[in-house]
Amino acid sequence: MSGFLDGIRCGDCECNVDWGERRNTIASIAAGVLFFTGWWIIIDAAVKYPDEGQFHHAYHTCGVIATVAFLMINAVSNGQVRGDSYSEGCIGQTGARVWLFIGFMLAFGSLIASMWILFGGFVVPQKPAVYPGIAIFFQNAFIFFGGLVFKFGRTEDLWQ
Repeated sequence: MSGFLDGIRCGDCECNVDWGERRNTIASIAAGVLFFTGWWIIIDAAVKYPDEGQFHHAYHTCGVIATVAFLMINAVSNGQVRGDSYSEGCIGQTGARVWLFIGFMLAFGSLIASMWILFGGFVVPQKPAVYPGIAIFFQNAFIFFGGLVFKFGRTEDLWQ
């Protein structure tokens, strides 16, 4: 039973595309689509619920912090964190690691805060419109996963 999928041939294309060379392109496009989708969802919620009582405008702070975290995480290359390509500067490898750690703390913090807003601001009080809370959570989740795809989906071998 363990080999019942062995006979199925998926991708019988004769085009011979080398996906290894296109890894950075595919990861960058996927991360951009995730980032764009996150902001598109929250813009939709802000347009659909413009009243301050239905959707408090301070809730946009989570998305802004997630965007800053996205930029912080991807501003440091993996070589800088490992110490391969970065030894100069005022704090060197340790500074790159601290910068990356703060970026991940902001990313996780904004994701947790968006869950708190979803449940504390919309689900528990049983508001009639829960979509703004769901939109905040999905915005932060998409930005978070977009940052992860952009950071770890690309390879630095092609840069050297």
